[in-house]
Amino acid sequence: MTMTYSEYLKIEELIRLQDCISEGPEHDETLFIIIHQVYELWFKVVLHETDHLMELIARGDLAKGGHTLKRILKIVKTLVSQLDVLETMTPLEFLSFRSFLDNASGFQSYQFRELEFVLGLKSEEALQRWQPGSKTRERLQNRFDNESLWHCFIVCLGNKGYEIPEDWLKRDLTLPTEPHQGLQQVLIDIYRNRPDIAEFCESLTDFDEGLQEWRYRHVKMVERTIGARSGTGGSAGAAYLMKTLFKPAFPDLWEIRSSF
Repeated sequence: MTMTYSEYLKIEELIRLQDCISEGPEHDETLFIIIHQVYELWFKVVLHETDHLMELIARGDLAKGGHTLKRILKIVKTLVSQLDVLETMTPLEFLSFRSFLDNASGFQSYQFRELEFVLGLKSEEALQRWQPGSKTRERLQNRFDNESLWHCFIVCLGNKGYEIPEDWLKRDLTLPTEPHQGLQQVLIDIYRNRPDIAEFCESLTDFDEGLQEWRYRHVKMVERTIGARSGTGGSAGAAYLMKTLFKPAFPDLWEIRSSF
């Protein structure tokens, strides 16, 4: 039997996944659902590609890793641009169905939390929001307990002959990434003498900046849609999101900028 386009992509199943719950239903709810479903699909791809990137880095193959990283950067730009579509929704259009969401909120996106953890933005408080023993908690716990992308990269540098500070190598993997002066000296040397690895570092910086840009645009989208209201998931809404701004995943790559 010949495989068809619809069968391969499961189109029939896919287009049945948008179940509006508002009365009517409200026109804009379909857009709202699809945009967020697409975000979750992109988060899945970013996690998939980041896992592959870490495998390449662990093998010391920064050349192929750089190609994968460029793909991730293109996806991050897409994540940011999709907010333009959400911002076509006025406050009144969103409020027409917001009450039907009950406690459902993007605050509860476990894939985005996975992405934060794999980038080294680890938080015990965030982990505790998911029920112990659940499949979701197991996924998050695995990301939380294991090395981040940044840790993987620094270990790779050590394998290439760079002297990585011992205290950094022995750090608790469940702690968020913090800047380290000894590590910064290694990075400064790389920027001065290894342009190929420095280019990879710059791509990591692009990744970090892209994530921060997404956070900023997300905050502004929430502000223009619900103002200062609380989030549907129990968070403080835009006020909570503002606290997440300008927290780099790879702080050492930002700290060294004033050292050249």
